[in-house]
Amino acid sequence: MWETIWNFFTQVPLWELVLIFLAKVIEVTISTMRIILIGKGFRKPGTILAVFEILLWVFVASTVINGVAEAPIKGLIYSIGFAIGVYIGSLLENKLAVGKILIQVISSEEMGIMITNAIRSEGHGVTVLKAKGMDGNRNVLMIFANRKNRQSIMDRIDMIDPKAVVVANEVSMIHGGTVSPLRRIAK
Repeated sequence: MWETIWNFFTQVPLWELVLIFLAKVIEVTISTMRIILIGKGFRKPGTILAVFEILLWVFVASTVINGVAEAPIKGLIYSIGFAIGVYIGSLLENKLAVGKILIQVISSEEMGIMITNAIRSEGHGVTVLKAKGMDGNRNVLMIFANRKNRQSIMDRIDMIDPKAVVVANEVSMIHGGTVSPLRRIAK
């Protein structure tokens, strides 16, 4: 029994298994990024990534498919590389934080003014709507920003009004409006 297990793991050179694993991780990471970029409207970068993704896929998949009957470990390594690639791709996308978000804040009138002034001083656009809540008048703030600025904006809001209700959603398209000159340059 142990000999069968040992043969299962040693019938393919280690360097070949490592190569299959790394190539699959890279390919799926690229694939994850491509899907996210195209979904957010970045077609050109997504298309460029598609070329590299499919090149890697053709060579890695053909290596595994041609040798999987003799060495099933290749299929196992291939699938583990796939799973790790999805995970790394999602981590990378979170770090890059591509796209726009809409942060909606519901706060008291006084705190809403303070939040608005603070967020505007950082160069973000804020639209203020008057509203009525259960406990009185409220301000509803709508803040459009780049996803990479989400955490700093949320921290700033929480620092000013920890009781504020905050909702953040990804936005697929924004057209029009006023953008500060600093934000136009930084995008």
